[in-house]
Amino acid sequence: MINDYHMLSGIQKVAILFSVVGESLAMSLVKGLSKTEIRKIRSTLSSMGDISFSVKKRVMEEFYFGFLSERDETKNDGPIQPFEFLAELNDEQLIALLDKEEPPVIAMILAQLEAEKKMLILNKLEPELKGRVLIELGSLDDIPLEGIIEVGARLREKSTYLPRTAEFSRGGAKEIADMLSGMGSNDQERYMQTLQNEDPELYAGVKAFFLTFEDIMEKFPSDQIRTILNSVELDLLPIAFKGLEEEKIAELKDMLPQKKQAMYNDELAGKPQPKREVDNARKLFVDAAKQMEKDGAINLEDILSGGEMVE
Repeated sequence: MINDYHMLSGIQKVAILFSVVGESLAMSLVKGLSKTEIRKIRSTLSSMGDISFSVKKRVMEEFYFGFLSERDETKNDGPIQPFEFLAELNDEQLIALLDKEEPPVIAMILAQLEAEKKMLILNKLEPELKGRVLIELGSLDDIPLEGIIEVGARLREKSTYLPRTAEFSRGGAKEIADMLSGMGSNDQERYMQTLQNEDPELYAGVKAFFLTFEDIMEKFPSDQIRTILNSVELDLLPIAFKGLEEEKIAELKDMLPQKKQAMYNDELAGKPQPKREVDNARKLFVDAAKQMEKDGAINLEDILSGGEMVE
């Protein structure tokens, strides 16, 4: 384990930078490296073994403040918007832009996109890469602002499009939770397991924002469940209830107005349903709950974190 920052050589510091932010991003931060130097950095990194967090932090700080000292001292009254050019790119161009980029760079770009476009791009990635990108989404705060600006400039040049105003986001636990909400249940379970295994702290943060049908059934007060039930199309309720205990289904049916109870399709409830259809029906419950939060009726973070609820 490398614990002494002061014993590091220059090439070892660069190698650590490569390991923390990925090779593509590091090369945009440390410009002018020859192919021979890059090979030496890779070789150095492979021979260094484990590196303590404190050493990595010191190396990142050194590069960060080095970049700050090299900046032109020109005043900028507006917010920094390194990825504003992304608004001009269509889906195919975004996918091409991210081709051969490292996971930290892909995560940085995804964090800037609207939820629908974000899911489209994410689902185009290979499963292993997708898992790594989800992990990186939760740790974008570790990347120095100067590095973010450098990457934005490089990708803007690569895109060949002029920029347009857009907000800049660093992602995080809520960002990941929003993305997972658009996935099927199997993908949700797989990527939550990946998060739990590789970054338990980030996993706990995502859980605080990630709402599922099961959460609604187990954690929501009955009056809120009743509101959600009445917002979902009646014919879809038996499909959403597939797999629940009979006692729970009876309890949910009792929450419906008498007219809807009489119209409840018990015949449909007895038929097998494709898992995709069940997932889609249950997603309507999640969407309704999120709309309630937007309307100010509930606070999902309080509910999911186990805050006390009053009937």
